[in-house]
Amino acid sequence: MSHERISVRPREAADLDECVRVLAEVHDNDGYPVNWPQDPADWLAPAGSPAAWVALLDDRIVGHVRLSPGRPGDTTPDLWSSRTGLSPAGTAVVSRLFVSPKARGLGVGTLLLDETVREARAGGLHPVLEVVISHRSAAALYERQGWTLMATGERRWGPDQTVLIHSYAAPVATAP
Repeated sequence: MSHERISVRPREAADLDECVRVLAEVHDNDGYPVNWPQDPADWLAPAGSPAAWVALLDDRIVGHVRLSPGRPGDTTPDLWSSRTGLSPAGTAVVSRLFVSPKARGLGVGTLLLDETVREARAGGLHPVLEVVISHRSAAALYERQGWTLMATGERRWGPDQTVLIHSYAAPVATAP
């Protein structure tokens, strides 16, 4: 689904304040991220930041997504590797995907997800991601887009916090 007033473009440094504002709306509405980061701009765009995109509705930022290289030791890339026999370095991790509550139902999440999948595949990488199981609408988006649930497991996010995470892999690319 697309919407003529929605566009996706690479995130720029000047976008970060608005991205943090939208992230705060999402956090207040949905509890994402589970733990509000001490420095939300750095959480979205750390030093040496990987590729990221924003979605705009009538030239206002309404969504965000980031794509990072998979690394050995990362749970979901390792899981994908164990299932395919390929290196975790052959993955790209989709993260920091969020859409303003005001822009839901317009296809924004799908457009952002499609952009990261295209970018990962252009680099010869297979997209994977993790989502906290309580974020059902996010999981539903991935499943509608054909992503495969590889596993559900506990992750330790601190000395006093364990969360349940779904690990997903994008559908296998088909030849054009």
